[in-house]
Amino acid sequence: MSTSKLFLSGIRASGHHGARAGEKDEPQEFVVDLDLDVIVSGEDITATADYRAITETVRGVIERDSFDLIEVMARAIAAAVLGLDNVSRVTAVVHKPNAAARLGIDGVAAAASAGVE
Repeated sequence: MSTSKLFLSGIRASGHHGARAGEKDEPQEFVVDLDLDVIVSGEDITATADYRAITETVRGVIERDSFDLIEVMARAIAAAVLGLDNVSRVTAVVHKPNAAARLGIDGVAAAASAGVE
C-alpha cells in the first residue's frame, strides 16, 4: 500500500452563496480544484479513491449547502472529501469567477486543507 498525489481540477457547480445582499438570489458558478493524497493498495480501480465519488461530493456541497464565504465553503468541501474512502489528505481551492469579474481582476479563490492525523 502506498500514497499517491491526485489532482482534480475544474469541478464546476452552481449554488446560492455569498455575503453581499442579493448574491444568494440566483445560483452562481463555482469552480473547485483538489490536491489530494490518496491511498493506493493495488492496480485495480477499486484500490484507490473513486474520482466520481469525489466529484459528486464536491458538487453536492456546493449545490446543497449555502455559505456566505468561499473560505468556509472550501473547508466544508475539504472535510467532506476527506471522509471518502482512500483519501488521507485534501486541499480544496474554491474559485468564484463572477466575483473576479466584478472586481476587475483575474480571480478570487480560497483554499482549505484537511487530513488524517
